[in-house]
Amino acid sequence: MTAKAKKPSSKKAPAPAPKPVDLAKAKHPLTICIDIGGSGLKAMVLDANGKPVSERQRVPTPKIPTPRAVLKGLDKLKKLSPPFDRVSVGFPGVIKHGCTYLGFNLHPLWAKGFPLQKDLEKMWHKPVRVGNDADVAGYGAIKGKGVELVLTLGTGMGAALFTNGHLVPGLELAHHPWMKKTYEDYLGRRGLDKFGKNRWNTFVLKGIKETEKLFNWDHLYIGGGNTKKLNFNLPPNVSIISNTEGILGGVLLWKDQG
Repeated sequence: MTAKAKKPSSKKAPAPAPKPVDLAKAKHPLTICIDIGGSGLKAMVLDANGKPVSERQRVPTPKIPTPRAVLKGLDKLKKLSPPFDRVSVGFPGVIKHGCTYLGFNLHPLWAKGFPLQKDLEKMWHKPVRVGNDADVAGYGAIKGKGVELVLTLGTGMGAALFTNGHLVPGLELAHHPWMKKTYEDYLGRRGLDKFGKNRWNTFVLKGIKETEKLFNWDHLYIGGGNTKKLNFNLPPNVSIISNTEGILGGVLLWKDQG
């Protein structure tokens, strides 16, 4: 694999988002699937089969993204969405028992065990499940065969590992030491801004090789807003996934965990 100054092959382009089905014909329970990002809060309501019954809605992430500010933003998304029965949330950090830790690219208050799941249940009077955002994106992208790795390249860098369709919990690859810093320092937006597009692409390519050696994955999925800046041909067992995958995986966050 060598970096070339060309865009990824059109065969690697992510599939377009599916069109919403008729709400009256949708199979319950309906799940509002939320993706909390460093620049935007996104949501879409899905039926029990994972089919969208609404368009994707988006509001900007608050400039000072404290937990309370983000919760207010999520309330705006709720008002833009049709009625739902339950909630799935993808959060950019470590999640334990519905609480957030290490919210690196949001606000320090998220790192202290903020009870996001419990607070949303109180606010909306609906059952809620919260997972790492890369984990949720992975649920929407994977085929469920062999070892599959998901990397998201956005404000930070997310990672999720699956074996035969089941999540391997607790992976926090972004802040693992790599080269002179961490994976996120080179592959996240900080790396893109600091090193420029061409060197950043070189680091992404090196990251692909390194993770293949580390996890022996059968397939790698790359998502996040910065995938559009990739300028090399991807290997056959590497695919680009759309940002919508971070929402479509929300239904499976319930199925895989019982």
